[in-house]
Amino acid sequence: MKVNMAVDLGGLVLTNPVLTASGCAASGRELDRIFDITTLGAMITKSIMLEPRQGRPTPRMAETPSGMLNSIGLQGPGIDRFINEDLVWLAERGVPTIASIAGTHVHEYAELTRRLRSAPGVVALEVNISCPNHDDRDHVFACYPEPAAKVIEAVRRSAPFDLPIFAKLSPDVTDIVEIAHAVVDAGADGLTLINTVLGLAIDPKTLRPVLSAVTGGLSGPAIRPIALRCIHQVRAALPKIPIIGVGGVTSGQDALTFLAAGANAISVGTWVFSDPNAPARVSQELAQELKARGVSDVNEVVNLAHAEYPLESDAVVSLNE
Repeated sequence: MKVNMAVDLGGLVLTNPVLTASGCAASGRELDRIFDITTLGAMITKSIMLEPRQGRPTPRMAETPSGMLNSIGLQGPGIDRFINEDLVWLAERGVPTIASIAGTHVHEYAELTRRLRSAPGVVALEVNISCPNHDDRDHVFACYPEPAAKVIEAVRRSAPFDLPIFAKLSPDVTDIVEIAHAVVDAGADGLTLINTVLGLAIDPKTLRPVLSAVTGGLSGPAIRPIALRCIHQVRAALPKIPIIGVGGVTSGQDALTFLAAGANAISVGTWVFSDPNAPARVSQELAQELKARGVSDVNEVVNLAHAEYPLESDAVVSLNE
């Protein structure tokens, strides 16, 4: 039995629901040496800013139980080099590209969007309003409904009407559903859930913070239950909005649970540091999981963890076996 893996994210049709996660695979050149990145649904690039950034001083990464803590500080080449080098290369490889953008002020997001309007191969924007690596927490726009909405409004005004916009949200809020409503009302076509969780690691020998920036973003399997909770909550509140689920996916079985929670697609991030083949492997494993359960279309399992979607068909019931 052949499994249909194509997904429709509100008009953005991808051949595969498995994507890379922003920040963990740069623009794909390194991963392409290990597997054919054109087999994925799309590349979500590392968040790009207007100007080149060196990022935070080291140490800026630390291994934690079941995860990783990072405070890279949005290091990157700047938008001009990104367009002229990275996007050109991705377009030549034929990879659908979701460009992730970040800024410290609303006008920066608008300008990034204008620069990307005619960039090659860009099929959508992921608006990173939730990076925990900003020096000023007031610049984590996703922590507050009004600032989050203002960024999305500026991006929507600056983007072509047919370019999908995904808002990447933070779990470090009291009510993520409130933020989700705000950005969707402001013009977001979809959501990416979730960004990393703000955390702290202390060296037991020195009793000092491990990272130079003190705090950083926790990612990996440790945050998977948080990601699933956020996806489930937002899907219940916004049943039609496309969701890209991210946060600790390491296997096809993990991906399956994200779909059941309400995600329409899945990003694989931190696990590439221990297994660079992870995105391709997760895609293959997900297809195998579906085939083993007699499911011929990946979209059939989306939302199955919600009570309002009763388990009726034999294919669906077999998911519980």
